[in-house]
Parts: sequence; C-alpha cells; structure tokens
Amino acid sequence: MISTRDNPLIGRREVAFEVEAPSTPSRREIREGVAEALGVDVEQVWVRRIVTKTGTHITIGEAHVYEDPEKALEFEPEHIIRRNRPPKEEGEAR
Repeated sequence: MISTRDNPLIGRREVAFEVEAPSTPSRREIREGVAEALGVDVEQVWVRRIVTKTGTHITIGEAHVYEDPEKALEFEPEHIIRRNRPPKEEGEAR
C-alpha cells in the first residue's frame, strides 16, 4: 500500500497501491490482494483504477474499501461495479 485515507462520512477507506509483477495483474487478483493486506472480505473492495507504468513491471492503482459492502452499490458508479464483478459463467443467461 502506498497510502490510505479514511472517509468516515461514506464509511470507506480510499487506498492507493503499487504492485510489482511480471505482467499486469487482473482486477480480481488485485481485489484479493488488497483484501488480504487489509484483513477484510473481498466483497468490501472495489478497484477503481489500474495502470501499469510503461516499460516496468509496476502497476499502480486506487481502490475503495467499504465497511458495509452494500454501501458500495450506493456510491460506486455502475461501470466500476460491472468491472469488479466476476465474468459470467458460460451458459448463464445474459
């Protein structure tokens, strides 16, 4: 983690992170890593941004960690919610 900032009004922590990996990690991998590092459930973590620095193995990003996972549905934009959901299983209705 680079930094965390508490936002008590909304009930979340705003986290800036940096990951060094041979390739850009998936959003799912980042959610799991942030959840493990902060000791929270993965459903509380919503990855907002992921950027891999050109020519390096360093990925930086931002995530919001909510005290109540249901609060995220009130505050996070729809496109962020969609990006953080697992991909649909084959054969599942769209």
